Amino acid sequence: MKNYVVKNPFFISYLFPKRIWHFSRKQKTVYLTFDDGPIPDVTPWVLQQLKQYNAKATFFCIGHNIQKHPALFAQLKAEGHQLGNHTFNHLNASKTSFDEYMENTKKAEVYFKQPLLFRPPYGKLDSKKAKALINSEYQIVMWDVLSADFDQSISPEICLKNVLSNATNGSIVIFHDSLKAEKNLRYALPEVLRHFSEKGFVFKAI
Repeated sequence: MKNYVVKNPFFISYLFPKRIWHFSRKQKTVYLTFDDGPIPDVTPWVLQQLKQYNAKATFFCIGHNIQKHPALFAQLKAEGHQLGNHTFNHLNASKTSFDEYMENTKKAEVYFKQPLLFRPPYGKLDSKKAKALINSEYQIVMWDVLSADFDQSISPEICLKNVLSNATNGSIVIFHDSLKAEKNLRYALPEVLRHFSEKGFVFKAI
């Protein structure tokens, strides 16, 4: 049984007002985001898909992956995409001490420039860690539409439906450029780009 929500309820932004859940609902803009990269087997393909639609996106990168694949990380920057911190080792905040979590985030920070964007792995972040990140000038970026591409128990068609049925003006959509998500991502992303482009949406980086 899944333990995640595909479409975040409207009141979540009131419960956690200092985190970014979506942008203005007045404009036909979608903000595609990709977590967990960069990796050679998936990230270059994502970049090819985005380029076909002149789409810009935001990549929340794991520091360890940047360290292993610096040329790929440089390509993300060179192609005009926004980059955000996803900790150095993809730590779960609910299972990690405050000091270890902050130190691990700081370790990855050397790769990023202003504005400092942060997305907590697994979407988990307690108020103490969130406050410390905000005090360190981070903007915490969440999402309002979860593709669930990482869920290998769902079909690629369901992954696509998760996005097409829930994304709207100003939505932040989360995908993963990871091996775990690859099957669903390769099916859903081209269709998402095509569908929203045909409806007059533009894809912007955060």
